[in-house]
Amino acid sequence: MEKLKGKVIIITGSSRGIGLTVAKTLAKNGAKVVVNYSGSEETAKSVVNEILQSGGQAIAIKADVSKSEDVKKLFQKTIEKFEKIDVLINNAGIAIYKLIKDTTDEDFDRIFDINVKGVFNTMREASTLLADNGRIINFSSSVTRLMLPTYGTYSATKAAVEQLTRVFAKEVGTKGITVNSISPGPVNTELFKQGKNEEVINRLASMSAFNRIGEPEDIAKIILFLVDDDSKWITGQNIGANGGFA
Repeated sequence: MEKLKGKVIIITGSSRGIGLTVAKTLAKNGAKVVVNYSGSEETAKSVVNEILQSGGQAIAIKADVSKSEDVKKLFQKTIEKFEKIDVLINNAGIAIYKLIKDTTDEDFDRIFDINVKGVFNTMREASTLLADNGRIINFSSSVTRLMLPTYGTYSATKAAVEQLTRVFAKEVGTKGITVNSISPGPVNTELFKQGKNEEVINRLASMSAFNRIGEPEDIAKIILFLVDDDSKWITGQNIGANGGFA
């Protein structure tokens, strides 16, 4: 199945976690995928190799999305390789779990630089470089619907992403570009499990309608729909993908 044949898709932070699964899913459906990473080149290249061995097309490009010059290079290198960009998926993000009173200036700056400024930087580039009728999907989180201690700063960054998404959807709508955000609940990834014991994970799982946490594949399938032409009437929306968690 190649419903995305010919589409060029940048996925930030896609060398692991949900982003990795999204990259493989979209490549399987015919997309030319850019695996963006800021850390391990080896990990990113292993994702690319897996896609290539499965008959897909992919390249890895290093860029720290919190730095505007890195983002410009990410877009330039993608266009040099694939001649255009059809879809931008802002998956890169970090989490810091601390009470607000314990959150340092450095913590605050770091999480906002990556989670919010990173989305801002890529959307600013996309405003002129994304192809007409393109797609932008930003990652928020279902914690914006809850009041969970230690999630204050993290949820604040995701609330900011949702509002940037809504406004940007109106700004680029004349080009046929849709802009939406997706809010996963707990998902079985390294980022989610960081600092959590089995008891905590089981308690969060019990909050869903299905008594489990999500899997990256659950999110990837929703992303697949949002990047397809069938979703062209959906824009400026935040989509909860959490199994009834919130």
